[in-house]
Amino acid sequence: MLWSDPPDEPPDELRRAQDMLRRASTVLAVATLTLMLLLSMHP
Repeated sequence: MLWSDPPDEPPDELRRAQDMLRRASTVLAVATLTLMLLLSMHP
């Protein structure tokens, strides 16, 4: 690895965006499961 090579780690903005997307997908998955459970229990 040369001293002029850019660092392998992503920039802070990209890391924050990835964290936000991960949280949003988790919330969406939990909301979908909850909705499916509520709809399946409703007569």
